[in-house]
Amino acid sequence: MHLSETQMSPDLLTRARDALAEAAHVVVGAGAGLSDAAGLHYGGDRFREHFGDFIARYGLRDMYSAGFHPFPSPEERWGYWARHILVNRHLPPAFPLYRELLGLLEGKVFMVITTNVDHQFQKAGFPPDRIFAVQGDYGLFQCARACHTTLYDNEAAIRAMVEATVDCRMPSHLIPRCPVCGGELDANLRKDSHFVEDEAWEAARDRYAAFLGQALEGPVVFLELGVGFNTPVIIRYPFERMTYANPRATLIRLNAYDPGGAPEVAGQTLAFTQEMGAVIRALGGRP
Repeated sequence: MHLSETQMSPDLLTRARDALAEAAHVVVGAGAGLSDAAGLHYGGDRFREHFGDFIARYGLRDMYSAGFHPFPSPEERWGYWARHILVNRHLPPAFPLYRELLGLLEGKVFMVITTNVDHQFQKAGFPPDRIFAVQGDYGLFQCARACHTTLYDNEAAIRAMVEATVDCRMPSHLIPRCPVCGGELDANLRKDSHFVEDEAWEAARDRYAAFLGQALEGPVVFLELGVGFNTPVIIRYPFERMTYANPRATLIRLNAYDPGGAPEVAGQTLAFTQEMGAVIRALGGRP
Protein backbone atom coordinates (compact mmCIF):
# COMPACT_ATOMS: atom_id res chain seq x y z
CA MET A 1 0.00 0.00 0.00
CA HIS A 2 1.26 3.49 -0.85
CA LEU A 3 2.33 5.52 2.15
CA SER A 4 -0.34 8.16 1.49
CA GLU A 5 -3.04 5.50 1.88
CA THR A 6 -2.00 4.26 5.29
CA GLN A 7 -3.95 5.18 8.40
CA MET A 8 -2.51 7.64 10.86
CA SER A 9 -1.90 6.29 14.33
CA PRO A 10 -4.49 7.83 16.69
CA ASP A 11 -1.89 7.93 19.47
CA LEU A 12 0.67 9.65 17.27
CA LEU A 13 -1.91 12.16 16.10
CA THR A 14 -3.04 12.91 19.66
CA ARG A 15 0.54 13.44 20.82
CA ALA A 16 1.23 15.80 17.92
CA ARG A 17 -1.95 17.79 18.55
CA ASP A 18 -1.12 18.04 22.24
CA ALA A 19 2.42 19.21 21.49
CA LEU A 20 1.12 21.93 19.18
CA ALA A 21 -1.49 23.01 21.73
CA GLU A 22 1.10 23.26 24.53
CA ALA A 23 3.89 24.86 22.51
CA ALA A 24 4.78 28.44 23.30
CA HIS A 25 6.58 28.65 19.95
CA VAL A 26 6.39 26.75 16.67
CA VAL A 27 9.37 26.70 14.32
CA VAL A 28 8.36 25.65 10.81
CA GLY A 29 11.03 24.19 8.54
CA ALA A 30 9.96 23.65 4.94
CA GLY A 31 11.77 21.90 2.14
CA ALA A 32 11.03 20.97 -1.46
CA GLY A 33 8.74 18.15 -0.34
CA LEU A 34 6.18 20.67 0.87
CA SER A 35 5.83 22.38 -2.50
CA ASP A 36 5.84 19.02 -4.26
CA ALA A 37 3.01 17.83 -2.02
CA ALA A 38 1.18 21.07 -2.75
CA GLY A 39 1.32 20.39 -6.50
CA LEU A 40 4.46 22.20 -7.66
CA HIS A 41 5.94 19.05 -9.22
CA TYR A 42 9.35 19.26 -10.88
CA GLY A 43 8.91 16.06 -12.88
CA GLY A 44 6.26 13.91 -14.50
CA ASP A 45 3.33 15.34 -16.44
CA ARG A 46 3.93 18.90 -15.30
CA PHE A 47 7.51 18.82 -16.56
CA ARG A 48 6.46 17.32 -19.90
CA GLU A 49 3.66 19.86 -20.26
CA HIS A 50 5.91 22.88 -19.90
CA PHE A 51 9.23 21.62 -21.30
CA GLY A 52 8.46 19.18 -24.08
CA ASP A 53 10.66 21.06 -26.56
CA PHE A 54 13.61 21.14 -24.14
CA ILE A 55 13.14 17.46 -23.31
CA ALA A 56 13.21 16.55 -26.99
CA ARG A 57 16.32 18.63 -27.73
CA TYR A 58 18.44 18.08 -24.62
CA GLY A 59 17.11 14.87 -23.07
CA LEU A 60 16.21 16.59 -19.81
CA ARG A 61 14.65 14.38 -17.11
CA ASP A 62 13.15 16.83 -14.63
CA MET A 63 13.30 20.48 -13.64
CA TYR A 64 15.72 19.95 -10.80
CA SER A 65 18.46 18.19 -12.76
CA ALA A 66 17.78 20.45 -15.76
CA GLY A 67 19.03 23.34 -13.66
CA PHE A 68 22.52 21.79 -13.84
CA HIS A 69 22.42 21.01 -17.57
CA PRO A 70 25.39 22.44 -19.53
CA PHE A 71 23.44 24.36 -22.16
CA PRO A 72 25.64 25.19 -25.18
CA SER A 73 24.96 28.95 -25.10
CA PRO A 74 23.65 31.68 -22.78
CA GLU A 75 20.67 32.10 -25.08
CA GLU A 76 19.68 28.45 -24.60
CA ARG A 77 20.39 28.51 -20.88
CA TRP A 78 18.17 31.55 -20.42
CA GLY A 79 15.56 30.04 -22.72
CA TYR A 80 15.26 27.23 -20.20
CA TRP A 81 15.68 29.25 -17.02
CA ALA A 82 13.23 31.99 -17.93
CA ARG A 83 10.49 29.42 -18.44
CA HIS A 84 11.52 27.55 -15.29
CA ILE A 85 11.19 30.72 -13.22
CA LEU A 86 7.91 31.66 -14.87
CA VAL A 87 6.14 28.34 -14.26
CA ASN A 88 7.49 27.81 -10.74
CA ARG A 89 7.43 31.35 -9.33
CA HIS A 90 5.35 33.87 -11.25
CA LEU A 91 2.47 31.85 -12.72
CA PRO A 92 1.35 29.59 -9.83
CA PRO A 93 -1.16 30.99 -7.35
CA ALA A 94 -0.95 30.12 -3.66
CA PHE A 95 -1.53 26.39 -3.38
CA PRO A 96 -4.26 25.23 -0.96
CA LEU A 97 -1.79 23.22 1.12
CA TYR A 98 0.08 26.38 2.08
CA ARG A 99 -3.18 28.06 3.07
CA GLU A 100 -4.09 24.99 5.16
CA LEU A 101 -0.72 25.20 6.89
CA LEU A 102 -1.36 28.87 7.68
CA GLY A 103 -4.71 27.86 9.15
CA LEU A 104 -3.02 25.26 11.36
CA LEU A 105 -0.71 27.97 12.72
CA GLU A 106 -3.46 30.49 13.39
CA GLY A 107 -3.12 31.96 16.86
CA LYS A 108 0.33 30.46 17.38
CA VAL A 109 3.66 32.24 17.75
CA PHE A 110 5.65 30.88 14.82
CA MET A 111 8.56 31.47 12.48
CA VAL A 112 9.29 29.83 9.13
CA ILE A 113 12.66 28.85 7.71
CA THR A 114 12.51 27.47 4.19
CA THR A 115 14.89 26.36 1.48
CA ASN A 116 12.12 26.83 -1.10
CA VAL A 117 12.51 29.71 -3.55
CA ASP A 118 9.01 29.69 -5.05
CA HIS A 119 7.46 32.41 -2.82
CA GLN A 120 4.52 30.17 -1.86
CA PHE A 121 4.56 31.21 1.80
CA GLN A 122 4.20 34.87 0.87
CA LYS A 123 1.49 34.13 -1.69
CA ALA A 124 -0.49 32.16 0.89
CA GLY A 125 -0.56 35.11 3.26
CA PHE A 126 2.19 34.28 5.76
CA PRO A 127 3.47 37.51 7.33
CA PRO A 128 6.71 38.47 5.55
CA ASP A 129 8.45 39.12 8.88
CA ARG A 130 7.78 35.49 9.87
CA ILE A 131 9.63 34.01 6.87
CA PHE A 132 13.34 33.34 6.39
CA ALA A 133 13.85 32.17 2.79
CA VAL A 134 17.44 31.18 3.29
CA GLN A 135 18.17 30.04 -0.27
CA GLY A 136 16.84 33.10 -2.11
CA ASP A 137 13.92 33.81 -4.43
CA TYR A 138 13.31 32.86 -8.08
CA GLY A 139 11.57 36.20 -8.50
CA LEU A 140 14.71 38.27 -7.99
CA PHE A 141 17.78 38.93 -10.10
CA GLN A 142 21.24 39.64 -8.70
CA CYS A 143 24.57 40.33 -10.28
CA ALA A 144 26.01 36.93 -11.21
CA ARG A 145 29.39 38.14 -9.93
CA ALA A 146 27.85 39.70 -6.81
CA CYS A 147 29.53 43.01 -7.62
CA HIS A 148 26.85 44.73 -5.50
CA THR A 149 24.01 43.60 -3.22
CA THR A 150 20.96 45.16 -4.85
CA LEU A 151 18.29 42.67 -5.95
CA TYR A 152 15.89 43.29 -8.83
CA ASP A 153 12.33 42.12 -9.39
CA ASN A 154 12.43 40.03 -12.56
CA GLU A 155 8.82 39.27 -13.48
CA ALA A 156 8.53 41.65 -16.44
CA ALA A 157 11.92 40.58 -17.81
CA ILE A 158 11.14 36.88 -17.36
CA ARG A 159 7.81 37.16 -19.17
CA ALA A 160 9.46 39.00 -22.06
CA MET A 161 12.20 36.37 -22.27
CA VAL A 162 9.72 33.50 -22.36
CA GLU A 163 7.59 35.23 -24.97
CA ALA A 164 10.60 35.73 -27.22
CA THR A 165 12.05 32.21 -26.89
CA VAL A 166 11.98 30.25 -30.15
CA ASP A 167 13.42 26.75 -30.65
CA CYS A 168 14.72 26.75 -27.06
CA ARG A 169 16.73 29.92 -27.64
CA MET A 170 16.17 33.39 -26.28
CA PRO A 171 17.36 36.45 -28.25
CA SER A 172 20.78 37.68 -27.17
CA HIS A 173 19.60 41.22 -26.50
CA LEU A 174 17.29 39.96 -23.73
CA ILE A 175 20.07 38.41 -21.66
CA PRO A 176 19.73 40.30 -18.37
CA ARG A 177 22.68 42.57 -17.68
CA CYS A 178 24.01 44.00 -14.41
CA PRO A 179 23.59 47.80 -14.41
CA VAL A 180 26.82 48.19 -12.42
CA CYS A 181 29.46 45.91 -13.96
CA GLY A 182 27.77 45.03 -17.25
CA GLY A 183 28.05 41.28 -16.66
CA GLU A 184 25.08 38.95 -16.59
CA LEU A 185 22.41 39.03 -13.96
CA ASP A 186 21.34 35.71 -12.49
CA ALA A 187 18.54 34.39 -10.32
CA ASN A 188 19.04 35.05 -6.62
CA LEU A 189 19.69 31.42 -5.69
CA ARG A 190 22.24 29.97 -3.31
CA LYS A 191 24.12 27.88 -5.86
CA ASP A 192 27.65 29.24 -5.57
CA SER A 193 29.83 31.62 -3.59
CA HIS A 194 28.29 34.64 -5.33
CA PHE A 195 24.88 34.34 -3.68
CA VAL A 196 23.80 37.83 -2.59
CA GLU A 197 22.56 38.24 0.96
CA ASP A 198 21.03 41.71 0.90
CA GLU A 199 19.75 43.77 3.84
CA ALA A 200 16.33 42.10 3.73
CA TRP A 201 17.96 38.64 3.83
CA GLU A 202 20.14 39.67 6.76
CA ALA A 203 17.16 41.12 8.63
CA ALA A 204 15.22 37.86 8.13
CA ARG A 205 18.21 35.86 9.38
CA ASP A 206 18.44 38.04 12.48
CA ARG A 207 14.70 37.73 13.20
CA TYR A 208 14.95 33.96 12.89
CA ALA A 209 17.94 33.83 15.24
CA ALA A 210 16.14 36.04 17.77
CA PHE A 211 13.06 33.85 17.56
CA LEU A 212 15.11 30.73 18.23
CA GLY A 213 16.65 32.45 21.23
CA GLN A 214 13.17 32.90 22.69
CA ALA A 215 11.87 29.49 21.65
CA LEU A 216 14.58 27.16 22.85
CA GLU A 217 14.01 27.57 26.57
CA GLY A 218 10.35 26.50 26.75
CA PRO A 219 7.87 24.13 25.15
CA VAL A 220 8.49 24.32 21.42
CA VAL A 221 7.45 22.36 18.34
CA PHE A 222 9.76 21.99 15.39
CA LEU A 223 7.38 21.32 12.50
CA GLU A 224 9.48 19.88 9.68
CA LEU A 225 7.78 19.60 6.30
CA GLY A 226 9.24 17.72 3.35
CA VAL A 227 12.90 18.20 4.26
CA GLY A 228 15.20 15.56 2.80
CA PHE A 229 18.94 15.21 2.49
CA ASN A 230 19.76 17.66 -0.30
CA THR A 231 20.70 20.41 2.17
CA PRO A 232 20.08 18.81 5.59
CA VAL A 233 22.47 21.20 7.36
CA ILE A 234 19.99 24.08 6.95
CA ILE A 235 16.86 22.62 8.58
CA ARG A 236 16.92 18.88 9.27
CA TYR A 237 20.09 18.56 11.34
CA PRO A 238 19.64 21.84 13.25
CA PHE A 239 16.06 20.86 14.15
CA GLU A 240 17.32 17.56 15.54
CA ARG A 241 20.12 19.26 17.48
CA MET A 242 17.77 21.84 18.97
CA THR A 243 15.26 19.13 19.89
CA TYR A 244 18.02 17.16 21.63
CA ALA A 245 19.08 20.25 23.58
CA ASN A 246 15.57 20.95 24.89
CA PRO A 247 13.68 18.23 26.82
CA ARG A 248 10.47 20.22 26.28
CA ALA A 249 10.83 20.21 22.49
CA THR A 250 8.88 18.04 20.07
CA LEU A 251 9.95 17.41 16.49
CA ILE A 252 6.96 16.74 14.22
CA ARG A 253 8.28 15.44 10.90
CA LEU A 254 6.07 15.11 7.82
CA ASN A 255 8.05 13.13 5.27
CA ALA A 256 6.91 10.18 3.19
CA TYR A 257 10.40 9.18 2.07
CA ASP A 258 12.87 10.15 4.81
CA PRO A 259 10.97 9.90 8.11
CA GLY A 260 13.83 8.43 10.11
CA GLY A 261 16.12 10.63 12.14
CA ALA A 262 18.72 10.81 14.86
CA PRO A 263 18.21 8.04 17.43
CA GLU A 264 19.06 10.51 20.21
CA VAL A 265 15.74 12.32 19.62
CA ALA A 266 13.59 9.33 18.69
CA GLY A 267 11.54 9.75 21.85
CA GLN A 268 10.79 13.38 21.00
CA THR A 269 10.09 12.81 17.30
CA LEU A 270 6.63 12.23 15.84
CA ALA A 271 7.00 11.18 12.20
CA PHE A 272 4.14 11.04 9.69
CA THR A 273 4.54 9.41 6.30
CA GLN A 274 1.02 9.96 5.00
CA GLU A 275 -0.03 12.53 2.40
CA MET A 276 1.01 15.88 3.79
CA GLY A 277 -2.27 17.69 3.28
CA ALA A 278 -4.16 14.97 5.10
CA VAL A 279 -1.77 15.17 8.05
CA ILE A 280 -1.95 18.96 8.27
CA ARG A 281 -5.75 18.85 8.16
CA ALA A 282 -5.80 16.13 10.82
CA LEU A 283 -3.44 18.09 13.06
CA GLY A 284 -5.85 20.99 12.84
CA GLY A 285 -8.82 18.77 13.63
CA ARG A 286 -10.24 19.01 10.09
CA PRO A 287 -11.28 16.07 7.86
